[in-house]
Amino acid sequence: MGELASAVGTQAACRALGVSRATVYRRRRPCSPQAPRPRPARALAEAERHAILAELHHPRFIDLAPAEVYATLLDEGRYLCSLRTMYRVLAAAQEVRERRNQLRHVAPKPELLATRPNEVWSWDITKLLGPAKWTYYYLYVILDIFSRYVVGWMVAHQESAALAERLIATTCEKHEILPEQLTIHADRGSSMTSTPVALLLADLGITRTHSRPHVSNDNPFSEAQFKTLKYRPDFPDRFGSLEEARAFCHPFFTWYNTAHRHGGIGLLTPAMVHYGHAEGVRIQRAAVLAAAYAAHPDRFVRQPPQPPALPAAVWINPPAPTVPAVAPSDAGVNLSASSTMGAGATISRGAAICVSPQSSRFTSPTRSSLAARH
Repeated sequence: MGELASAVGTQAACRALGVSRATVYRRRRPCSPQAPRPRPARALAEAERHAILAELHHPRFIDLAPAEVYATLLDEGRYLCSLRTMYRVLAAAQEVRERRNQLRHVAPKPELLATRPNEVWSWDITKLLGPAKWTYYYLYVILDIFSRYVVGWMVAHQESAALAERLIATTCEKHEILPEQLTIHADRGSSMTSTPVALLLADLGITRTHSRPHVSNDNPFSEAQFKTLKYRPDFPDRFGSLEEARAFCHPFFTWYNTAHRHGGIGLLTPAMVHYGHAEGVRIQRAAVLAAAYAAHPDRFVRQPPQPPALPAAVWINPPAPTVPAVAPSDAGVNLSASSTMGAGATISRGAAICVSPQSSRFTSPTRSSLAARH
């Protein structure tokens, strides 16, 4: 700026560079040191400030908020300073923080491990835009986090604990879930924490867990699955009717379970992993890669190619390591949160409940108690 201004003038240089002349002139002036702020005549003396801080540090006040200390001293006929001055004195001593002695409720972090299918399911509900503004359809999806297989889904007009209860009951029956076999994880939505769902899971001997309040990544598999759904190129901006939403979901879930090669499970389809075909597919892939290596070994510089491995374990919130960190390839822990889905159908209360097909039916040993309750 200085060289240009000396050549063409300050006004022309500022216009060429898009700089305000006032800014240039202000920066040319030397900075004058600011005068110290005068101490008000009515300010507390240092001795008074120390007395206030000592009173706030007294054992009977150490766990109380300044407002309670202020009121207690007034009741005793003593006035040291205003309530706002107490906060100023504490701030000057860097002691403005929670002082009250109270119980702190910290929600436990869910730590869930799945090493096989039908060990941990995750479920959630998402909105699908309807034909007009403020109209929605509600998609319920239950996902196996180990295989990423969607074991059951449903589209309904509303979010309802009763509908969620029926979907979970039907899905558990179709997949022959035994007592004490399964854990179902969800966030803290009203349907997920409802009494009907809690009683159903207790009757079926299923453990339930929930995400922590205000924590967005405690249910990553369901959230990622919804993203996969809504980022499909043929996903519409709006659905004209409930039937149209169901008509879209049926082929999508079938594709996802049986045709989608999932990056989080070794590029296998969820159905391959869920029904135990993963090892056979990997052997077949290894044979193809071995033939390719035998034909052109010079094209594989480091080592013979291997098919992607299937993770041995899948976690929601793995515990912090207590031993030296293990290389990711040896840890056997998959933190990916990609999606999956499934299909099949029955209809109840205007909602289509869809579960993946299973060869044999299941009769719950506690179904009688459920029937009695309903």
